[in-house]
Amino acid sequence: MPAPSERRAVFLVGAAQFVNILDFTIVMPLGPDFAAGLGIPLSRMGLVTGAYTLAAALAGFLGSFVLDRFDRRSALALAMLGLGLGTAAGGLAVGFPSLLAARLVAGAFGGPATALGYSILADVVPRERRGRAMGAVAGALSVAQVVGIPLGLRLARAADWRLPLLVVASLAVLVTALVLAWLPSMRGHLAPAGAAGDGEAPSLRGLLARPIVRRSYAMTAVVMGAGFLVLPNIPAWVQHNLGYPRDRFEVLYAAVGAATFVTNRLFGRVVDRLGSSRVALGAALLMAAVLWLFFIAPPAGAPVVALFVVFAVVLGARNVAYNALTTQVARPAERARFLSLQSTFYHLASSAGAIGSSRLLGEGPGHALTGMPQVALLSMALTLAFPVLAWSVERRLRQNPDL
Repeated sequence: MPAPSERRAVFLVGAAQFVNILDFTIVMPLGPDFAAGLGIPLSRMGLVTGAYTLAAALAGFLGSFVLDRFDRRSALALAMLGLGLGTAAGGLAVGFPSLLAARLVAGAFGGPATALGYSILADVVPRERRGRAMGAVAGALSVAQVVGIPLGLRLARAADWRLPLLVVASLAVLVTALVLAWLPSMRGHLAPAGAAGDGEAPSLRGLLARPIVRRSYAMTAVVMGAGFLVLPNIPAWVQHNLGYPRDRFEVLYAAVGAATFVTNRLFGRVVDRLGSSRVALGAALLMAAVLWLFFIAPPAGAPVVALFVVFAVVLGARNVAYNALTTQVARPAERARFLSLQSTFYHLASSAGAIGSSRLLGEGPGHALTGMPQVALLSMALTLAFPVLAWSVERRLRQNPDL
């Protein structure tokens, strides 16, 4: 069957990422609602995020052995269907254990869905336009923030916290149907050895033996560890420490989404023009400054919306540079294996950050979080390691562009 057009592939991968990202990110702003509805201490909400990321890490490791053996369309459809079932189970949870179990199921399918989506993009979009494609797919996060998260929060206030999860589960089933209906069979990576740079995928040991692969996975670990030390705790921080009202969270996330929808696409073009490592350096320096202002020394009467918008914009620049770079590391025949194993490092680091922050944080009067400055300093240290690793990976790619 013919390969899909770039636009159709970007749209379908973006739709899958929209649901996947919404499924993951909606849990964080709903954290205070989960805590109240199921009797979960706010300081343990990092464990709910950690359950998803741990399952996604294990699924990524197992997927690295098998995903490159299958049609990418069928594999993505199955992953999205499983994600929907896990999310629906979360909406039916009756306590902390059942919520954790549901998030484990969602993570087990959500992790491979991400790896498969980026594999499809890397198969279809040439390297010189990869940054632009990643910027467009990153727009899925923006749409989730502009539309999905505010609508989910409104549904939670109008009914309860279960309804947003059930709606996301329905969207996952819809995207499954669209993938099967609109995406042609994608088996080009299964071409016989010697066809246009393909060939038999190396063993897992052979993949990890390559220095550029190890550096890319180290880059993944510092990027995700830095982010998830702080991300799961932002809703509680802005509500209970900075005094931002819960009933205006919709405004907060809509402002973030509107800003990043524009800037992520811009950053994609900048990455294509300047390279990932330069964008990574600028994003890391700005991120360190924002972390200081947001969590360590907030100005008196801190402009919460402005701080959060700048934080999200810089985070988006970092993520576009990171994704554009990592999709260049693997050859077509090994791409799903590489990205699936990357998903393991991605989610292990995310889980370590989320769970680690929950161990470092405590609750003070009025549910205010304590220990956040220390967590932010650790995030800053990891953030500043990112551009060094990005430069190393990009330099290696320039030396051997056929990797």
